[in-house]
Amino acid sequence: MRRLVSAAVLLVVFGGPSWAGAQTSSDLAIWKEFVQLLKTDALTVDRIHRDDIRTPESRLASLKEWTKDADWAEWEATPKVVRHGDLVSFIIRIGESRKSPWEYIVCFVVEDGRWFYRFLEGIFIRLDQVGALPAEASSFPDLPEERKHWIRQETYWSKMVWLYNEMTRLKGKEYALSLFRDGAGYALAATVWVPFFPSHRSFILFLCWEQAKLQGNKVVLEKLDDREAIVRFDDHQYFALYQQTSHLKEQIALGDYIGIFEALWSDRAKAAGWNLEIDGQGRQIYLRFSRDPSASR
Repeated sequence: MRRLVSAAVLLVVFGGPSWAGAQTSSDLAIWKEFVQLLKTDALTVDRIHRDDIRTPESRLASLKEWTKDADWAEWEATPKVVRHGDLVSFIIRIGESRKSPWEYIVCFVVEDGRWFYRFLEGIFIRLDQVGALPAEASSFPDLPEERKHWIRQETYWSKMVWLYNEMTRLKGKEYALSLFRDGAGYALAATVWVPFFPSHRSFILFLCWEQAKLQGNKVVLEKLDDREAIVRFDDHQYFALYQQTSHLKEQIALGDYIGIFEALWSDRAKAAGWNLEIDGQGRQIYLRFSRDPSASR
């Protein structure tokens, strides 16, 4: 099951959220009604809260799409409940049947005795457990490294998509793409940070390290010699973001989003003396580099 359906939200709860206390019975009634409506495809747009830049219609459609193959037995299990004023959050663990268990948070607001769905998220920070504020807020809960990678990538590419759209509006698409062509700097970084090999080899090795260790991608170097290099990405976060965060789909067409990736890597390869073909095969993306070994680099 896909892990995210919206922008990564940081769950910051100041004050004293309640755990499974006096409000548990009424809060669990919200959860049971929500799951039943979702399960029977009876959830309507009037139960979607409007505190979001996305339309209620698009959020409802995204939620239904995300849960169309749900294991409802997992959803019907009793969730953890966090209540803070009119905000009610339910933490559920789903994906066991697919051998990919993950904790999600589903958030609601209660207004005039009626609940409204806000969002579902796969990354949330348990700052509700910090303790009395501010006196005890000197250390903070952490997240697994892969989730922090996701937060960094989503924050960065959401901003870059905004920049691309704004520059396209002001100066056209080609100018917007030029802002992503950082090949000269990237190739120089590869040369100075991996100084042990000719520049073209340093570039490939740095690419693998940078993508794996700085960006958190799954990288496999399948081939490297003076004529050819093949780098494989499995479930590259750049494309996973587009599939799993609904706000990006609403902001940029897939073709333009792919175009940014192609412009970025083609310029980097060129600066390092390589030709590049990008070959996408489902969840695997191949960067296929080739060069004339008699070239000066």
